[in-house]
Amino acid sequence: MAELQWSYLARNDLLSIIDYVSNDNLDAAQHLKDDIESKTLYLLKFPKMGKVGRVKGTRELVTLANYIVIYQVKGSLIKILRILHAAQQWPKK
Repeated sequence: MAELQWSYLARNDLLSIIDYVSNDNLDAAQHLKDDIESKTLYLLKFPKMGKVGRVKGTRELVTLANYIVIYQVKGSLIKILRILHAAQQWPKK
C-alpha cells in the first residue's frame, strides 16, 4: 500500500498559500485547499499522474489556480516536497 508523506516545507507552503488567499476570499481558500489535498490523495493510486519534474527525481502535478505540487516517488512512498505557484522559481539540482 502506498504512503503519502508531506515535508515540512510543503505543509508550510500550503498553509501560507491558504492564508494569503483567505485574506481576499475564505471560500476560495477552502476550495483551493480541498483541491490540492484531494489531488495529492490521487497520487496514492496514480503516482505518475504528474509530469516529470524540472528537478531530477521529482514529478510535478498542476492543481487548480496554477499551483504545482512537487513530489517524489520512492517505492511505495510518495513524498510531497513543495507546493508553489507556477510563477515562482525554485532551485534546480
